[in-house]
Amino acid sequence: MSIFPVSLSGTDNTLMWAEEAGIEEAARTQLRNVAALPWTRGVRVMPDVHYGLGATVGSVIAMSQAVAPAAVGVDIGCGMTAVRTSLRPDQLPEDLAGLRHGIERAVPVGFAMHNREARTIARHTDLKARYRTVMTDYQDLYARELTASARTGKAEAKAGGQVGTLGGGNHFIELCSGDDGRVWVTLHSGSRGTGNQLAQVHMEIAQGLAHNQNLVDRDLAVFIAGSPQMEHYLGDLWWAQAYALLNRDVMLAAICDELRHAIHGIGFEEPIRCHHNYVAVETHDGEELIVTRKGAIRAGAGDMGVIPGSMGTGSYIVRGLGNETSYQSASHGAGRRMSRKAAKRRFTADDLAAQTAGIECRKDAGVIDEIPAAYKDIDAVIGAQADLVGVVARLQTLLCVKG
Repeated sequence: MSIFPVSLSGTDNTLMWAEEAGIEEAARTQLRNVAALPWTRGVRVMPDVHYGLGATVGSVIAMSQAVAPAAVGVDIGCGMTAVRTSLRPDQLPEDLAGLRHGIERAVPVGFAMHNREARTIARHTDLKARYRTVMTDYQDLYARELTASARTGKAEAKAGGQVGTLGGGNHFIELCSGDDGRVWVTLHSGSRGTGNQLAQVHMEIAQGLAHNQNLVDRDLAVFIAGSPQMEHYLGDLWWAQAYALLNRDVMLAAICDELRHAIHGIGFEEPIRCHHNYVAVETHDGEELIVTRKGAIRAGAGDMGVIPGSMGTGSYIVRGLGNETSYQSASHGAGRRMSRKAAKRRFTADDLAAQTAGIECRKDAGVIDEIPAAYKDIDAVIGAQADLVGVVARLQTLLCVKG
């Protein structure tokens, strides 16, 4: 029987699916600070918890009549998509290098982007319509007019060209072998530079408001319901979340097109989509709240989700159990056990190659910070939240594309 949830010491509104002793002090301080805000109704802490910029990764923050822009962070709408294919693993080529390079040609990674709109958009009528709507709505963004690059037109061109691009860091595209006997495609990305820019503008505005001047942490600055600042932020936020979802859908279409070209007869089921850095208005305990999931997915009853591990360790496809104690939430991944800088100091490219043996992926110094040992054990993380999600399939990485 699970011992979770447990309370965070020093709080009366924070429940955790993790042992307090295993959470670094900086993250515990973050959690206590946000829990103590007068607008915070409750905080829920997932088993992948660790310190993060702005707010603790693996936290769910429920506020009344307020929202903290730094809590969701700069990669607004970051999340996962997964799709099950008709292929069995033994139907894939023995050498997956060709598939990896084909995917990398179809989807720009790292700092790369499309010169104009992605060619994939023109091939898919539904994506083209959504792209047109998103870019038209870009003109109405409040934060757009507050940056020099927006006034010169550079920001708009970048926003258009980054739709259908992966980015870097922990973002990835994978082909996986499922314990259901099928090959799966999974991908992880967000709102790219545009979401980052919008978030930075609004965080600076929040930190300058009078009611935020005596906070113990400037990242806790909030917008208050009914204020023009709150209205402006939420308008830009909803746009960025739609942009991030479109970005993943365009990438998925490009990947599936590439796989159709390379593997005759491959078919794809309906995708599973979930944000894990996002804000939503929800009702809990009879009260309408603004819920920020920073590194957490919604796990309402029947909700399908994707919880990835680290580079090479695969992912879980899960179904939410609707546990109201967690605000119907679950973890977004394995969670880091050490910082990027610490991973680069401790490990070498040889270590990376050893830990990703048998997986078609980059094995160079540029992605050492994503080495599996820098992350928590994904199986243990899933085990800690057995009351939040049920496992549908366990996926093992075969091929991984990193920026």
